[in-house]
Amino acid sequence: MERDNHVYIVGHKNPDTDSICAAISYAYLKNVRSGGSRYQACRAGQINEETEYVLRYFRHEAPRYLPNVGTQVRDMDIDDTEGAPIDITVRIAWEYMRESETVTLPVMSDDGFLEGVITVSDIANYYIDAYTKTIMSDAKTKYYDIAETINGTVLAGNEHGYFAEGKVLVGAASPDVLATQIGENDLVILSDREDNQRLSIEMGASCIVLTLSAYISEEILALAQERDCVVIRTNFDTYTVARLINQSIPARWLMRKKDLVTFRLDDYLDDVKETMGKYRYRDFPVLDHQSKFMGMMSRRDVINAHRKQVILVDHTEASQAVDNLEQAEILEIIDHHRIGTVETLQPVFFRGEPVGCTCTILYSMFREQGVEIPQDIAGLMCSAIISDTLLFRSPTCTPRDETAGRALAETAGLDIENYAKEMFRAGSNLKGKTADEILHQDYKKFIFGEKVFGVGQISSMDNEELKEIAEVIKPQLVEECGRGGTQMVFFMLTDIMTEDTMLLAYGEGSEKLVMEAFGAEVKDGSALLTRVVSRKKQLIPAFMSALQG
Repeated sequence: MERDNHVYIVGHKNPDTDSICAAISYAYLKNVRSGGSRYQACRAGQINEETEYVLRYFRHEAPRYLPNVGTQVRDMDIDDTEGAPIDITVRIAWEYMRESETVTLPVMSDDGFLEGVITVSDIANYYIDAYTKTIMSDAKTKYYDIAETINGTVLAGNEHGYFAEGKVLVGAASPDVLATQIGENDLVILSDREDNQRLSIEMGASCIVLTLSAYISEEILALAQERDCVVIRTNFDTYTVARLINQSIPARWLMRKKDLVTFRLDDYLDDVKETMGKYRYRDFPVLDHQSKFMGMMSRRDVINAHRKQVILVDHTEASQAVDNLEQAEILEIIDHHRIGTVETLQPVFFRGEPVGCTCTILYSMFREQGVEIPQDIAGLMCSAIISDTLLFRSPTCTPRDETAGRALAETAGLDIENYAKEMFRAGSNLKGKTADEILHQDYKKFIFGEKVFGVGQISSMDNEELKEIAEVIKPQLVEECGRGGTQMVFFMLTDIMTEDTMLLAYGEGSEKLVMEAFGAEVKDGSALLTRVVSRKKQLIPAFMSALQG
């Protein structure tokens, strides 16, 4: 099976509009430049109301949800072992394994589902332990398969019938002795002795096998036909027939079909290793999400597993990144924040610029690489710039942001002022959302030394709406504090029109931090921060300075 070779472009958890639009836009640029579709935009969390509005407006689907970039079975070079049909014989199963040089053979249903597995050890154990003479009837062996296994031809009887009762014996004795050995429905291996042929049929044998191409008269053939006895003739000698005939039983009789150890394409490497450590099997079947067989996986495949390849946009903080990022291969980082705690195993392409939005950087990259920006992509990028700069009001906004935003608005055919109002209104419409969903709509966690704190933010043009949200969100800060080691929780309720922020604070040391960072007193769990609208450029740097001092 061909492994997944996509490069995933993904932003931070609890993605905002810039994170989503940057992933979509950069994937478009990379695919245009590479002439393919290898680069795939993804999201590490649920999109917020504002971003939903943007995607609907420009008729774009949300990127694929990718909460975890840990190595999975789909990232491995799985062996394309062909499954064997459910009705094959043990002999054919052995030939399958010999030709494919495998010791484990999956046995399949007609519609592609795994029925069981048979191994070389299963076949070996069968031959060593096969003392019972009724093994072939116990396994309900088909007469056609018996004939094929011993290179024989069916001369009489129903070749599609089954040897369902009786034992197998060699009829080499005299008729008097043989008469004491044959039972009803037995299968008898015979030579050209006509008396033993007739006796076997008259004694109720369900099948006779004639070795060394033995002669059989038309009269005895007619008797066999009358008694529903199958007659098979082969050019093999008696010893060879006796040695091979047990190979005609159906492989499903020997296969293991209960408590099979299988893996799914979506299983993660750590879980696979743990499971493999409990068993001594060499190969394990791999199934897709519908439980259909995809191939076989060995321990070597696990050792040689490929890491997922990712490009990060709009963040460099490990605490904000998609889960199991340390297992992935980071190829690039495009960001406009401070350099955080993400580590790479090798040098990567890094483009970090002190602008207000990741999409401003991407706008420059489109122009540098001479790639025309389509109307919908321009609209997404413009929306991200509007969101991150609060329509150019944020202190994070640079002249480059405004130039890019207005140029993109023109390409997208937007009245930027009116569009921004509708976009912000959609973002602050939180009807039907729980307090936890509101808190995490745009929430980031930060680690500074031994301090761990989270900061959420909502921006609106309606101050009364912000006050209502404050009452809903305050109790949720108490619930959030302590999760994942978080010691303090803050929430910014930013009024776009006045460019002020009501800051909610909870947790030991939170009020002291706000006082030291802004000189603002926290009353009833909140403080007014005038001319503070940016988490990235105003709140976090002030907090970091206070913690450092």
